[in-house]
Amino acid sequence: MKQHLSTDAGKEIVKNVGLVYEFHIAPEKTEVDEVIYTIDLKKGEVTKGPYEGGEPDAIFSVKNDDFVKIILGEMNPPFAYMRGAIRVKGSLIAAMKFTVDMFPKPTNLSEAT
Repeated sequence: MKQHLSTDAGKEIVKNVGLVYEFHIAPEKTEVDEVIYTIDLKKGEVTKGPYEGGEPDAIFSVKNDDFVKIILGEMNPPFAYMRGAIRVKGSLIAAMKFTVDMFPKPTNLSEAT
C-alpha cells in the first residue's frame, strides 16, 4: 500500500478520498496482540500504529484471516461487515469509501499488510 500511494494512481486516490483509516488486525477475534495500521489518505501515508493526528474517519477491526480474505478478494467487505467479521467505528460513510479496489492485489501475503 505504501508503494502504491506514491504512484500516479495512488496520488489520485489521495486526492479523491482524503480520509484517514485505522485497521486493527488481530490474530483471533479478541483484541489481544492486535496490530494497528493507519492509512492516511489525506497525506498519502501508511504507518504502523494508531493515528496521531486526532480521530481517524473510520476504524476497522478484523481478524487476520478475514483481513487477508478481504484483501485477496475472497471475501466481500459489505458481507464481512454484515456477518460481523469486520467491525467499524466512526463514520460508516467514510468506511464505505475505502474499497480494496483502490489498491493492486498483493502478489504474496506479506504485501497484504
